[in-house]
Amino acid sequence: MDGGNRSVVSEFILQGLSHSKNIQVLLFVIFLMLYLFIVSGNIVILTLITTDPHLHSPMYFLLANLSFVDMCLSSNITPKMITDFLRENKTISFAGCMSQVFFTHCIAGGEMILLVVMAYDRYVAICKPLHYFTIMNLKRCTGLVLTSWTIGFIHGISYLVVFVHLPFCGPKEIDSFFCDMPLIIKLACMDSHNLNTLMNAECGVVVVTCFSLLLISYTYILVTVSKSSKAGASKALSTCSAHITVVMIFFVPCIFIYVWPLSITWFDKFLAVFYSVITPLLNPTIYTLRNKEIKNAMKRFIGKFLGPKRNSQ
Repeated sequence: MDGGNRSVVSEFILQGLSHSKNIQVLLFVIFLMLYLFIVSGNIVILTLITTDPHLHSPMYFLLANLSFVDMCLSSNITPKMITDFLRENKTISFAGCMSQVFFTHCIAGGEMILLVVMAYDRYVAICKPLHYFTIMNLKRCTGLVLTSWTIGFIHGISYLVVFVHLPFCGPKEIDSFFCDMPLIIKLACMDSHNLNTLMNAECGVVVVTCFSLLLISYTYILVTVSKSSKAGASKALSTCSAHITVVMIFFVPCIFIYVWPLSITWFDKFLAVFYSVITPLLNPTIYTLRNKEIKNAMKRFIGKFLGPKRNSQ
């Protein structure tokens, strides 16, 4: 691929979600509220896990990292989308577009590995409970999180290297609200079929491998749980069901966008909104509503600040 013509295109034009001004104003309000919920919800989880000694365990250490990753994933895309709702010219610079591509795939790739690590944590906790804290010690948990970020970084860099070598010489309208690789490849002045296939295959290896490992892990866990006592099985199922829900709402959109694309514009936009906005919003909600320890930590946190005020009154 010849990168000599790259300088011809210095910016891209984003088509966004709608061309109607009234609808864009409505979307601005909706997505601004959603983004504020995403940031505040994930910050609450990070704060609770950091400050409450009852939550200083491997599972919550990984959950805190998931909240941080979700916040980063949404912050890479959503603020630009929100401000564009109020703009006539929805442009993004070449460098800005390149940055979105890199961070989207870096963060999403890291989150996939992190979800596998969380499944491994639940497998050890349920199938090898006596050795749980020995196996999932702080050093190993930290190493696994760093591994997820490293793999995500490599995944993002692989997309970035392809991006900077694409020859752009004319078309620059992206029919979406952010820069994503499949849409960028379509704008390149070259036969993009083989490259698209290669990128789908590369992404498919990551997605399908992680998804398969998750299915195997949770299947093994459910089989083990079915043989245990009712009380233990109920608690394990409650925890695992939250994890499985998060896995499904994250992986299904990724599969239909990158691995098995349907090439239906409105559906692709819906899926992109889902994994960049809805998933980071649902994750803290799912873990908060279905987790008694998080709820109790919330009560202790509120009581710590409101208790002294009530006593003084």
